[in-house]
Amino acid sequence: MKLPVPNPKAMLADRGYDSDSFRQELLVHGILPVIPSRKGRSAPQKTDWRRYRDRNHIERMFNRLKQMRRIATRYDKTALSFMSFLNIAAAKLWIGSFVNVT
Repeated sequence: MKLPVPNPKAMLADRGYDSDSFRQELLVHGILPVIPSRKGRSAPQKTDWRRYRDRNHIERMFNRLKQMRRIATRYDKTALSFMSFLNIAAAKLWIGSFVNVT
């Protein structure tokens, strides 16, 4: 099962992906690399810190999804079944973000 993936405009990644070859490959494909430079880099690259801040939201969303046991251990046998439950779990998280639970 192949997922439909739109053409990304930017790639948010941590310092582990900071290499000239990786950045160049992204730029060749028209993707803006939003990757902070490593501390020891001789020529630090500019980073769009406003965009990079969105990476935190993405990381927290994956963390919440992985807290659901069925997703973390992948009990489903087929990719379709797993993707279906992943959609249900994501919808549950999305709806839960609107409801104020006290």
